[in-house]
Amino acid sequence: MGKLGTIDFVIFVGFVILVIIVGLWASRKKETSEDYFLAGRSLPWWLIGISMIAGNISAEQFIGQASEGYMLGLAIASYEWIAAITLVIVGIWFLPKFLKAGVYTIPEFLEHRFSKGSRSIMSLYMLLATALVVMPAVLLGGARALHVLFEMPLWIGIWVIALIGGFYTMLGGLGAVVWTDLIFGATLIIGGLAVTIVGFGEVGFVSFFKENADKLNMIMPADNKTLPWTALLAGIWIPNFFYWGLNQYIVQRTLGARSLKEGQRGTIFAAGLKLIIPVITVFPGIMAYQLYANQIQTGDDAYPTIVAKLIPVGLTGLILAALTGAIMSSLNCMLNSCSTIFTSDLYKPYAKPDSDEHHLVTVGRISTVGFMLLACLWAQLVKTWGIRGIFNYIQQYWGFFSPGILGVCLFGLFTKKTPAFAAWVGLLLNPVVYAILLFGTDIAFLNVMIITLIIVCAWMGFARYTWPVEMPKEMPVREEMDMTTAPDAKWLGAIIIAIVVLLYVVFSPIGLAS
Repeated sequence: MGKLGTIDFVIFVGFVILVIIVGLWASRKKETSEDYFLAGRSLPWWLIGISMIAGNISAEQFIGQASEGYMLGLAIASYEWIAAITLVIVGIWFLPKFLKAGVYTIPEFLEHRFSKGSRSIMSLYMLLATALVVMPAVLLGGARALHVLFEMPLWIGIWVIALIGGFYTMLGGLGAVVWTDLIFGATLIIGGLAVTIVGFGEVGFVSFFKENADKLNMIMPADNKTLPWTALLAGIWIPNFFYWGLNQYIVQRTLGARSLKEGQRGTIFAAGLKLIIPVITVFPGIMAYQLYANQIQTGDDAYPTIVAKLIPVGLTGLILAALTGAIMSSLNCMLNSCSTIFTSDLYKPYAKPDSDEHHLVTVGRISTVGFMLLACLWAQLVKTWGIRGIFNYIQQYWGFFSPGILGVCLFGLFTKKTPAFAAWVGLLLNPVVYAILLFGTDIAFLNVMIITLIIVCAWMGFARYTWPVEMPKEMPVREEMDMTTAPDAKWLGAIIIAIVVLLYVVFSPIGLAS
């Protein structure tokens, strides 16, 4: 569809060279496992915040949310705007407990609170979901964009993206990831806004809101299979709290904070950035529907189509850099988290408990390559499944694990007398209950998540009051961590929450009618 002009080629190649240079620079002197997996616990708030957003915004958002905007409308922005509220809560109430314990991973927290078994189960869940669901979908979405824009075969696009992103991640760990994410984050915001601005220039600002009124409603009917209004009350909060509070490849940045104050400010900064994400992901999908509905065969082609049709030579290189950067930033943080979980939660406890620091870093690098290859191979299968859209696909399949992990971690965070066996039973209960309800009923998957979480929490509560632990395990305390709370976190968080509430009022049947 599109062809790179000379200036586009220069911009894109320059971007890739800059990323590789920064990645290699950040890869130096990774001597200990803490240096490699948590960047030496030295990350400042601004780097944490931009890295969280860069790691989150990928093909799942640029391609997937534009696809849902094309098919469903602005309602899909609930994942972003509710995430802003979730980040505020995570920063204020979840993060202090994790940083105080000094854990490398969230599964490690479960061992300190419950047992080694619950740590291992969660570790396996996270590896399976990240390596076999999220990474392949991200690679496939990126490859599809390259295919639509430049007619690159899907399998070539998958391997090109994986090899570039995996190279410096393998060498530098989290330090390389967050510093390259700084470039990715700035590029994706600038490039994404450029597409939206050009799109408004084509459709007209007033025309966009007038002609797409039916797609600018945040409140969907109760029988909507993707995002019914009932899910806004509870269901959508489950993937949000899991993703932003317990998902290793996002939380790992906050675990590398130099202090609680920096970690909290980083999460609040990320929450503020979340407010603008639908403008650069969902709006272009709606614009593609308005302009090219008769030319687009699948929703996942909406974003690449609007780029190919509207973006002039000179901007295409920047947009391609933004897309590629968004995809690689998500991929590299997933690879880093998978290697961290594998090395810290499975390899060291079971294979070689007496491993020295150099050996752990070596295992981390080898496992990074292994997970990269697995994701590439699995992506070849995913592309043949005929999925409705990659965003919907990822959210739906996280449900096999996320309600149970959230329920167990909530009991671990806020109760002391829940017995250890309750945790691993709750974790094992999740995929069984979710599969029965998802495939055996006609209930929307977000509502299935609600029911699954209720069942897991009911079991955990029953175990807590039937077999209470008389002498709860004491959590470790990382004495050298500065646990001073950021004084501005709560009032900035309150402002962000107020803005989200206002957005729901404006884009509701009442607000639109006025």
